[in-house]
Amino acid sequence: MAIQWFPGHMHLTRQAIVARVKTIDVVIEMLDARLPASSANPLLAELTSRRPTLKVLNKQDLADPERTSLWLEHYNHQSGVRAIGLDTTEPAAAQRLITPCFELAPHRGGMLKPMRVMICGIPNVGKSTLINRLVGKRAAKAADEAGVTRTEQRILLADDFYLYDTPGILWPRIIVAESGYNLAASGAVGRNAFDDHEVALELLAYLQQHYARLLAERYKLELADVESLSDEALLEAIGRQRGCLMAGGEVNLQKASELLIHDFRSGSLGRITLETPGEFSQWLAEGRKLDAERQARKDLLTRQGHIRRKNTAPGSRPRQLGKGGSARGR
Repeated sequence: MAIQWFPGHMHLTRQAIVARVKTIDVVIEMLDARLPASSANPLLAELTSRRPTLKVLNKQDLADPERTSLWLEHYNHQSGVRAIGLDTTEPAAAQRLITPCFELAPHRGGMLKPMRVMICGIPNVGKSTLINRLVGKRAAKAADEAGVTRTEQRILLADDFYLYDTPGILWPRIIVAESGYNLAASGAVGRNAFDDHEVALELLAYLQQHYARLLAERYKLELADVESLSDEALLEAIGRQRGCLMAGGEVNLQKASELLIHDFRSGSLGRITLETPGEFSQWLAEGRKLDAERQARKDLLTRQGHIRRKNTAPGSRPRQLGKGGSARGR
C-alpha cells in the first residue's frame, strides 16, 4: 500500500513558501532525526530557490546516536548546507540555530540588514515546540498530531533576526515506499492515510533486522524468537505479552499495532533510527526506477487513447468523467 497524504492546506503552504522565499536569506529545514531523509521534502530545494539551508535533526534524543552522526556528516559535506542535531526539550538548545544562520549568510546582520529566516518541515516534526523554546512562550501551536499549524507566522527573535514559520508540508506523491511507512510510523501523516497494522508490520520487520535486542528487552521476549519469528508472529507475541487480547484469548492485532507504533514514537523502545544514508540512497534509486516505469505505462496508455490528456490551455474548463471514463456532457 502506497502512503500518501496531501491535504488542501499543504497546497496553499507550497504557494506561500514560493512567495515568501523571495525575501529570505536562510532556510531552516526541520528533520526527524529518526528518519532524516524520509522527513526531508524533496521539493524544498526547488521551492526555496536553493537558498543556504540549515538542516536541523530534531528529536535526536530519540534517535540512534551513531546513525545521527552518519547523517550529520552526510549533510555537512553538501554545498550550502549546515546540519546540527537538536533536542527541543532542552530550553537552551534552540539558541544554537542563530549562529549557523549567520555563518550561512554572513552578509546579513544589524538593523539595516536583518537576518530573514524561514523555517520549514513536515507535520509533527517538532517545529512549533522549537519556536516556543526560541521565544520563551507559546508563539506557535504544538501538538502530537500532524497538520496542527495552518498559517504563516512572523516571529522577532532579536532586533536583527526575523523568523517566518510555515505550516508543515509533505509533497504530493511519495515515490519511496519505505519513506511512506517511516513517515506514518513517526506520526507525520494523518491517521486516515494509513493502516496501523500494515505500518506496524513494516516497522517490526526493520526493527527485527537492526534493533532486535531492544524489542526483546521492551517486550520481555527471547532474543532468538525476536530474530527468527515472522513479523506477523512477532506482533502476535508482543500483543499477547502486553495483554492485547480479545474474548477467547485471541490477540487483538489492531491494539498490538497501535502499541508498537506508540512505543516507537515515544522512545519507549529505545533510541532508534529507521534509515542510514546508504539505505535511503538504495531506496531512492529503486523508487525512481519504479516511478519512471509507472510514468512510461501511463504515457503509453495516453498515446493509445485509454487516458485523456488534461486540457491546460488558458481559459479551458476541466472535463468531468463518468464511471466508465467517458466524458459526461452538460
